Amino acid sequence: MKYTTLPTTNIKVSKICLGTMTWGNQNSQEEGFAQMDMALDKGINFFDTAELYPVPAEQKTYAETERIIGNWFEKTGNRDKVVLASKIAGTGDYTAHIRTNGFSKAALNDAVNQSLKRLKTDYIDLYQLHWPERNTNTFGTRDYVHDADDQWTDNFNEVLHTLDDIVASGKVRHIGISNEKAWGTMRFIEASKANNLARMITIQNAYSLLNRAFEGDMAEISMRENIGLLAYSPMAFGVLSGKYIKGNAGDQSRLNLFPRFSRYSSENCTKATKRYLKIAEDHNMTLAQMALAFVTDRPFMTSNIIGATNLKQLEENIDSINCTITDEMLEAINAVHAEIPNPAT
Repeated sequence: MKYTTLPTTNIKVSKICLGTMTWGNQNSQEEGFAQMDMALDKGINFFDTAELYPVPAEQKTYAETERIIGNWFEKTGNRDKVVLASKIAGTGDYTAHIRTNGFSKAALNDAVNQSLKRLKTDYIDLYQLHWPERNTNTFGTRDYVHDADDQWTDNFNEVLHTLDDIVASGKVRHIGISNEKAWGTMRFIEASKANNLARMITIQNAYSLLNRAFEGDMAEISMRENIGLLAYSPMAFGVLSGKYIKGNAGDQSRLNLFPRFSRYSSENCTKATKRYLKIAEDHNMTLAQMALAFVTDRPFMTSNIIGATNLKQLEENIDSINCTITDEMLEAINAVHAEIPNPAT
């Protein structure tokens, strides 16, 4: 395994992070335990979860993933071996079953306290805002269109003051953002600087061969402001395994179970995936290995969040840390990107 540190800290984390959003829905507690055992055995010390998980989010399964992780900590005593990240859900119809008071002081404190109970720990290493409260272009929406009826009011300072108090309490060590845009990221950074408050040290956004939108304005912010990317969906919901274009995806695969998650299944996504598959095969790699190695290797990357529904997938994904993207491969990848840029956004 390869390691780095969370930006501005001395906390060592594996360059591959174990994602957990299928546990409690697609995966049982037993399977989640097996994945955590394998990940830790292979050198992964960074786990990412959220109160929202598993996905799709439903009231009947709310926070089941955190409970599974907490049960594993209790069973194994491995809490001190893991750098643990979780998130508070943002507002919206999708999360109305969780709460409706956004990132208010009461909401943030309640969310942290409830996560600590489920996770059976007294601290969370990295606590993230899952997505912005304001209306903006997230989750595959390419362009920002202003909504004059948006009821959100500017609360960056208020949120940071609350999070700063939570960090001071010892319940959370560091804070981060997720699904955020350039404007929101800089507002948080500048507010932290101006008021000497806890700063956002990571941003968890989608990033893959099919979605390199982060390389626009966000990559410069990441490098110049030292806020590291935690990339989610590096396999594009499994599309970049090649199993869908090869026609060998199983009935229990994510897109067969949940066809509404079609962000990575457009005509252009399929065209680009076929070309990426050829590049991988020409260089004696699986598409999954190439897709993950590409993401892990980016200069703004802190950790690449992988997910799997079985141990075979998980092992292949973890072993991508040993794969190298050569200059020749990168040139071929960038040629596809130039012709079919960001088809999933």
